[in-house]
Order: sequence, then C-alpha cells, then structure tokens
Amino acid sequence: MKVAVLMGGTSDEREVSLSSGAGIARALRERGHEVVTVDTVRGIIGAEEERKLLESGVDPDPPSRHELEMLDPGQQVAITRQPGFTDIEVFFVALHGGSGEDGTIQALLEAAGVTYTGSDRLGCSLAMDKEVTKRLLRQAGILTPDWLTEPQDADEVQRALGLPVIVKAASGGSSLRLILAHDRGELDAAIVESRGWDDVVLFERYHKGRELTVGILGDEALAVGEIVPAHEIFDYECKYQPGMAEEIFPADIPSDLAQRLQRLAIQAHRALRLRDFSRIDFIVDGDGVPWCLEANAVPGMTPNSLLPKAARAAGISFPELCDRLVGLARTRSVAHSTR
Repeated sequence: MKVAVLMGGTSDEREVSLSSGAGIARALRERGHEVVTVDTVRGIIGAEEERKLLESGVDPDPPSRHELEMLDPGQQVAITRQPGFTDIEVFFVALHGGSGEDGTIQALLEAAGVTYTGSDRLGCSLAMDKEVTKRLLRQAGILTPDWLTEPQDADEVQRALGLPVIVKAASGGSSLRLILAHDRGELDAAIVESRGWDDVVLFERYHKGRELTVGILGDEALAVGEIVPAHEIFDYECKYQPGMAEEIFPADIPSDLAQRLQRLAIQAHRALRLRDFSRIDFIVDGDGVPWCLEANAVPGMTPNSLLPKAARAAGISFPELCDRLVGLARTRSVAHSTR
C-alpha cells in the first residue's frame, strides 16, 4: 500500500512530530508499504533527512517562537495536491499539537476525500481543548480534577483550588506550557507567564498520586502503564529524553484497578468521539481514586513514547502497531465506499 506520513507542522510539538513520523515511516517500510514522508510546511522529506531525524531523536528544548514563525502554515492547504500524491492510499497523520491535532488537517483531508489515520476533525477538536474534554468527561461520569479558566486572579484560584495548583494551556501538549505552582509566589509568576501563551489558561486542582496511562487501539484498551518521572511532573524533558522517566508496562497495580482504568479509558475515548487509537492519562491519588487528566487524539509515536510501549506489552511490535493503524483507516474507507 502507498502511504504518505504527514509530520512536522507548525506547533511547538514540531520536533516530536518529526521524530514520530520518521519512526513510523521506517516501521511501515518494514511491513512492506511504499512510504512518502512529508513535512506539511516544507514538502517531501528525502532519505538523508529521514536518516538524520531517526538518529537525532527529539531535542531537549522545543522550537522557539521565532523558529515557528519562520514556517508558513498556508502550505498545509496544498498537502493533497503535491506532485505524486494522486496514488496515495492512506495518509498517516503523525502531527502533534496545533493544526495537526485540533481537527484542521483532518478537515482538509476530509474535504479532499482521502483516507487518513486516527480521529476525525470532531474527535480531534474535542480532545485538543482540555476544558471541553473535562466537561465531556464529567458528563460521562468520569472524575476529572476541578478547574477554573481565565480570567482569574490568584486569590480566586487559591480559594477555589488550593495550592499547589496546575497552570496549563487549554490546547497544550507534550507537557509544554504547564506549570506546577507550589505557593502564592509561584502562582503569581505562572499567571504572568501564561499571559504570553496566546491560549485559554486552565487552572486545575493538583492531586498528588501515581501517574498512569492507558492506550487505546481500535476499540480495546492496552496494558496500563505507570510513569515515574525524574522531575516532580512528567514534563517535556522527561517525556522525550532517555533516562528521564521510568515507564513501567504493565503497571504494578492491583488487577481490579487496572481493569477499572481500562474501562474508564474506553469510556473517555468514546465520549470524545475518538477512533483508531488514543491515549488517556490518569492520576490515582492516595485513596485509590482515579482522576482523568486528558486524552491524546494523536499520541506520540517516538521510540520513547507511551503508546508504542503499551503495545509492546501486549505483544504488538512497533511496525505491527503502525500497520494496524493503516489497516483500520483502509478498512473504514472501503466500508464507506461500499455503502
């Protein structure tokens, strides 16, 4: 099958996406697919650049605002009109954050009438907005930490949510634009910093506990994993730099808790109208209560990413995981065309 892997993009998760896309391309070739890799703002990626991306991994720091401003998001409109794209059978979306995960790219692909992997524009947009996600989780009866949105002053945040408190961008990913404010001074500083994020700011009650995650493949939950970061929270460096977090699959937790988390993850996946795959993140507090933090419609697919590790724990290799995602998209396309 001929597959185009869409990667890069213009979000602050660009480096993660390039690493994900290069790994996916190699995996799909191992499964016998013909693969074209495409940076959605720069065009087709050559073999030498792919090799460098595989070797370099994810940089310790995300791209700067200046670097992102140098990219032209208008180029993304022409993705499906690139020379040689007429015979692409499946577009594999390996874009994280921004227009690659908020439903924008998905809408363009749907308008072009092509087949692509993962959630559609609605599911992506619902999962990308953390406040919308939290409202839908509560509507589905899934516990999620209390929150406030801006504009708020520090007094109101402290009174309603206490300290420490999480301050994060409503559409952020990869733990970028996320701060754990321990005291009033840190909260004041976080509020000032958040004014430059150009996003809705979410203040969320902090629940101390074990960080657990559940990957979804198809309509089934994979093994529960536990994340033990080197830092106090699972930040960008801990997520993508080797040795900065211990990620245990399957998690060493009681079977009844694992089954409960898997059920909740499936509920969240369905409540947010996600499809094919996702990753649902939880904190389980000291009383054993699971709090759903967020859903990832296009979870990371780098060598250090959580979904591939969950799949491996279920006996699914990375090439097989990527192949299955292409197969799910293709099957959906064939079913639609025969209606």
